[in-house]
Amino acid sequence: MKILVVNCGSSSLKYQLFDMLTEEVLAKGLVERIGIEGSVLTHKPTGKEKKIVQQTMQSHKDAIKMVLQMLVDPQYGVLSSMKEIDAVGHRVLHGGSKYAESVIIDEKVLDAIEEFVPLGPLHNPANLIGINACAEALPGVPMVAVFDTAFHQTMPKKAYIYAIPYKYYENNHIRKYGFHGTSHKFVSQRAAKLLGSENTKLITCHLGNGSSVAAVKNGKCMDTSMGLTPLDGLIMGTRSGTIDPAVIKVLADEEHMTINEIDNMLNKQSGVLGISGISSDFRDLEQASEEGNERARLALDAFDYKVVCTIGAYAAALNGVDAIVFTAGVGENSPEAREAILTKLTYLGVELDKEANKKRGEEIMISTPDSKVKVFVIPTNEELMIAMDTMNLTKELI
Repeated sequence: MKILVVNCGSSSLKYQLFDMLTEEVLAKGLVERIGIEGSVLTHKPTGKEKKIVQQTMQSHKDAIKMVLQMLVDPQYGVLSSMKEIDAVGHRVLHGGSKYAESVIIDEKVLDAIEEFVPLGPLHNPANLIGINACAEALPGVPMVAVFDTAFHQTMPKKAYIYAIPYKYYENNHIRKYGFHGTSHKFVSQRAAKLLGSENTKLITCHLGNGSSVAAVKNGKCMDTSMGLTPLDGLIMGTRSGTIDPAVIKVLADEEHMTINEIDNMLNKQSGVLGISGISSDFRDLEQASEEGNERARLALDAFDYKVVCTIGAYAAALNGVDAIVFTAGVGENSPEAREAILTKLTYLGVELDKEANKKRGEEIMISTPDSKVKVFVIPTNEELMIAMDTMNLTKELI
């Protein structure tokens, strides 16, 4: 069974083609600058030479057509015909509270994705465009929506409700939803296998340019750090994370900023970039810190501190923890960040294996054998998770 996984951004499209008999990636790629001058497709077939195509792509429809052409290209393709594509899995940002799991796409699902555009104004419209483009290019091929919010919909109401007048929850769907759900689901399932039990209390840390932490009990999310939008929670690359809401009024009054200007600042000019004034890339900050830059060091310290505090809060929420999991760009590849966080968690019984912690980008236990709480680095694989959900939902239809 061959499944195409598609992730559409506002001007980009990522894709991977899986052979689900072996879970092997047959090809993957990225289309950038869709609808912008200088469109480019980077196509990487497994076992073959990479191909870069620079060609104007005015829409996601054009991009999908180009991707499909590359997949069956005589020299760079991996399929003899598009008929070999059995199903398509789409990453969709926001499913609101309607979807706690992935679903086969029909008109009802399309309407729901449209309904939640106000909660995901950059991503949901692009997701819809990608779905419609694939439906036109691959008529009759079943498609599945895998919602970034779905895994977190098991949160109890006390965890997701906001303490504002209840009518805004009822009328405007304002509540915590959480994101990075596909990643948290993947690594929590893998951690349960490593522990040899599904009855586990886990804290999963997806740390990167976008960062979130989740409390997972027996495979279900009990709480997560992102909120109505991905702006809430931890300090991130360019996002502020949690701040006093009154900051918005102060900036509006004293700096005469509009709501849109403040929103843009909090999402794109804040986080470790805002504190350091240097970069949103943690590698740049680590280098600058080593060279003595105090604001770079402050940004990293503030980020680590928020992660430590959130892990502590979720250990309390779960009334204990069996394992902590690190994943995503920083979580998988920064021994420095992991050590800075874990050395503040000795009260939980965490004992770090500093030699194991030197590894980057591979699955490994980085706690000592005697550590009361196990600590794992587990590289996330959201695309495979999407492909697995798509296969499970569509295998009876093919």
